[in-house]
Amino acid sequence: MSTTETNLSSWHPPVSRPNYLGHRAQIGVIIPSTNTAVEYDLQKLNLPGVTWHPSRFWVESPALDSDEAFLYFIGLIRKEIPISIRDVLTSEPSHIMMGMSAETFWGGVEGNQNFLDRVREQIGDLGLTTGANACNEALETFGAKRIAVLTPYQEVGDKQVHAYFSEIGYEVTAVKGLRCESATSIARTSEDEVIAAVREIDGPEVDAVVQVGTNLSTVDLFPVLEKWLGKPCLPINIVTAWHALRASGVNDKIDGMGWLLEHY
Repeated sequence: MSTTETNLSSWHPPVSRPNYLGHRAQIGVIIPSTNTAVEYDLQKLNLPGVTWHPSRFWVESPALDSDEAFLYFIGLIRKEIPISIRDVLTSEPSHIMMGMSAETFWGGVEGNQNFLDRVREQIGDLGLTTGANACNEALETFGAKRIAVLTPYQEVGDKQVHAYFSEIGYEVTAVKGLRCESATSIARTSEDEVIAAVREIDGPEVDAVVQVGTNLSTVDLFPVLEKWLGKPCLPINIVTAWHALRASGVNDKIDGMGWLLEHY
């Protein structure tokens, strides 16, 4: 008998452990049909045992070029989100993450709670991450008190964001809305536009910069801006992913994705 055969005959498999694709977390992600940024950002978080399962809800009218159009958009997505949740639940996720943020800020603290209650009626005891709540937890982690916020919204959306953060106790020094004309055009915002907007809203009194609007990807830019500005710069998609991961017991630290994932 050869040496190779002897070694193989004495070999025993290691102690078995769960090894299916999402054995650590299977996270269902609710996103608008117009969104092309959330999946791009999540694909950068390639963690063993963690799977992301986007479920799109239909956006009938992507126009956001006025306050009226924005309000109409919000009304439409309220009808569609429950269908998206229904569909992703068939994959038996361990956690649900909202990959859209405007609705989670709408109506301030009371509106956010109403949104949470509606979702809870569908998902029961599953873990839940929303943009509004995840931002609050991230800001608390850094001990931030005074914040500046970047959005792709019209004025009516900016007012909702300002109201929510103010009601939960933050001093909002500035909100900069990029006034994107449609839900799809948000994703075509240039890095130059983002940098100019951050320069406009930042200042020595600002503890942290927050970016909301999930179709605006700043995951490649904000980690660099953190180092330039010397303060947390928090992209909504990274904040929600961080919250969903930590709530699922996945505590891996990830380099190059910003201080939130690197250190907390």
